[in-house]
Amino acid sequence: MTTSADRPPRVRIAPAPSGTLHVGNIRTALYNWLHARARGGTFILRIEDTDQQRATPESVRGVLEALRWAGLDWDEGPQVGGAHGPYVQSERAVFHAAVVRRLLAAGDAFEDFATAQELQAHRETQRAAARPPLLKGPLRSERRPGETGAPSIRMRTPTSGEVAVDDLVRGRVSFDWSDIGDFVIQRADGSATYPLANAADDVAQGVTLVCRGEDLLSVTPRQLLLYEALTRADDEGRGALVDAALDESGLPARAPGWGPPTGFAHLSLVVGDDRKPLSKRHGSVAVAEFARHGYLPEVLVNYLALLGWAPGDGRERMTVDELIAAFDLAAVGRTAAAFDEDKLAAFNGERIRALTREELTERLVPFLDGTYGQALIGRPPDDQELRLLRGLVPLVQERMQRLDEVQEYAPAFFREAVELDPDAVAKVLGKDAAVTALEAAHRALDGLEPWTADAIEQVLRGLLDQLSMGARKVFQPVRVAVTGSSVSPPLFESLEL
Repeated sequence: MTTSADRPPRVRIAPAPSGTLHVGNIRTALYNWLHARARGGTFILRIEDTDQQRATPESVRGVLEALRWAGLDWDEGPQVGGAHGPYVQSERAVFHAAVVRRLLAAGDAFEDFATAQELQAHRETQRAAARPPLLKGPLRSERRPGETGAPSIRMRTPTSGEVAVDDLVRGRVSFDWSDIGDFVIQRADGSATYPLANAADDVAQGVTLVCRGEDLLSVTPRQLLLYEALTRADDEGRGALVDAALDESGLPARAPGWGPPTGFAHLSLVVGDDRKPLSKRHGSVAVAEFARHGYLPEVLVNYLALLGWAPGDGRERMTVDELIAAFDLAAVGRTAAAFDEDKLAAFNGERIRALTREELTERLVPFLDGTYGQALIGRPPDDQELRLLRGLVPLVQERMQRLDEVQEYAPAFFREAVELDPDAVAKVLGKDAAVTALEAAHRALDGLEPWTADAIEQVLRGLLDQLSMGARKVFQPVRVAVTGSSVSPPLFESLEL
């Protein structure tokens, strides 16, 4: 029989759609994706929306868009399908409920009618007695007269002994069962909690390895307990609890040989340069923001892959195929990885300068057609706009670290009227010499043939001796008058374009 240890890996990314994907989420997804791609495995996307109060359709769309932008295509999941769906957790609620009923019937779980106030009082009593604020067994196993509310359902945990996790990143990690309370697997409203839904779906969908953030390491013992209960054969040899629950709920059966996940990899956090968890105070953290600010997806992917892992040969600039060939989860370090946006921007600038003119033209279109920022060209751009953009590319390519920086230079080339920067007007055009220089330049350039950068430069440089002015006093007024700014691409080439 094929076991999870010798078949191609099935890994998953399971985001909760209650916000935007940030760089830590994408790095976790990337490591799962690379592991699957390197070993001929399957990368699953599962939306874990059991917390319906926080999940939103907008967040779901954001998750899908961020993963697609980064090039992390999934083999099973929303919009793709697969043989073991559905892949939105709220659509699996009947299955989760069937699992809970069977855990209750088997004695692995129990009903607890305690209110939130009673549970809080219990925790405070435990703390006052210098004991862990845990619950072992039901705080109240029956309803009081007049009560109508449903109980929460808790999983029984062992009272002694320990459980160990052999983690690819962290090594062997042990937990004492005496430190782990009986945990809720179904809320009083009937919805499954994260530990139950996550564990049940991992088993049902044949996940072999769980790679996620270190903040979820503490939940692993509970899920190991659930894995054992879910896959335990019943006394009559009719299969495991999870199989009966799948059958009852009408969901696809597990493939032959599928067991629970056998591997774990808990990744250290991504932190800022102050070694604190990455957040908005460090700048852009949401993947959508990196897209909007003009970072190339392949650069972000390359950079994130190296936050905690290295290929061993000193390489930093790697293609996706090179990352797939070299990646090894076992080589991921335990130390928190510092995210340096300045380094990422420099890396991004290198890649921009390596693009061909046609490649960069194509990449810049979304930053000019209104997809990101103001609309200066049509969607799609017409032939004339594309010709103009191709001409602009060599003027700005060496100056850019991010694609959105084209928005600083492009308006003067695509708008009929130049928008003058007030500071540049005051500093440059407010001087008497500027008027003299502009009038002389206008006369000298009027009717110039051929209209090329070399011819324009020759004419304007000829004015320096004629006007007895330095280059800055002649060229800067022309630059501001034509582009609206004292900072622009090369002047003579800009005038030609």
